[in-house]
Amino acid sequence: MINDKKLIKSTFISDGKVILMLVSAVFLLFSLNLLRNISLPKINTDMLNNFYLIFTSIVLEGFPFIIIGSLISSFIQLFISEEKIIRYIPKNKIKGLIFSSLLGLVFPLCDCATIPVAKNLIKKGIPKGMAITFMLSVPIVNPIVIISTFYAFRGKTYIVISRLVFGIIAAIVIGYLVDLFSKENILKSSNKLDNGHVCHEHCHNSCEPKNLSNIIYHTSSEVYDIGRLFIIGALTSAFFQTYIPEKYILSIGQGKVYSILIMFVLAYILSICSQTDAFIGRSFLGQFTAGSVIGFLILGPMIDIKNTLMMVGTFTRRFSILLIFFIFIICFALSFLAEYIIPFSLKLVGGI
Repeated sequence: MINDKKLIKSTFISDGKVILMLVSAVFLLFSLNLLRNISLPKINTDMLNNFYLIFTSIVLEGFPFIIIGSLISSFIQLFISEEKIIRYIPKNKIKGLIFSSLLGLVFPLCDCATIPVAKNLIKKGIPKGMAITFMLSVPIVNPIVIISTFYAFRGKTYIVISRLVFGIIAAIVIGYLVDLFSKENILKSSNKLDNGHVCHEHCHNSCEPKNLSNIIYHTSSEVYDIGRLFIIGALTSAFFQTYIPEKYILSIGQGKVYSILIMFVLAYILSICSQTDAFIGRSFLGQFTAGSVIGFLILGPMIDIKNTLMMVGTFTRRFSILLIFFIFIICFALSFLAEYIIPFSLKLVGGI
């Protein structure tokens, strides 16, 4: 009875956060709309109009996927246990890595939920490499993410395919390297982030009530956590495209190495959920190279600010540094490779 009261209280608090976020977003849109219709001496209304249109288009296209993805993720967290995952993982190392990289098709978790799941898989005896491959690939090989990427890059199917292929390859290679270079225990003995509190409380406890209140609580928490970061990302993207002169963007964005590095920095700092990062990535396509956009779409779900904090709280310091190093190096190598493979493939098949 006490637990139910706590859950109801937590649900109301979480719902309040979501309502506050939505009200703030509406107020922001209203303010932008008001400003763009006022002739102020120091404000370029054309640029403000452009900023408003870019920001609202990103938000309106992305938010439905946040809500759908959060709801599905909540069901997965409450009704699917790690034991069910372990039951189907092959014993062979290579087959196990490949299988782990494809689990996102049936377990569509968000990127901040995968770290506590990976930790529990390792505790239950799954090889480290397979657990890490699972952790890195699930936010990319995810039906909601695939659909949102396809919708964001309408008419550019090669981006969707490239994200999937390079994301799977990166996760498998990193998992293999983890098995190769990390022989010791990688989990912290005392884990303060057992349930991913940096993002929100993802609970995989079989004793947790499977009721409507809990589903609402998990969904609203995830919408709040993902939504606020998505809005910040949309604002940054709109500002970047509106107020930075195009000639400067193009001069940096068309350089293969520099464009990848800049998109990596954006992916890491913005910390946007993989369910909606495609809408941000699409806004940079044309200004930056295709390989750098692919880099943005595969690096962001694997490592960003919030995931770094969760990794450091979950894994040993040495392993966290090693894993982050592997993620950046492998994703950079594949992004650079994509700069040449994508144009060659498009010429070969006549564009997709």
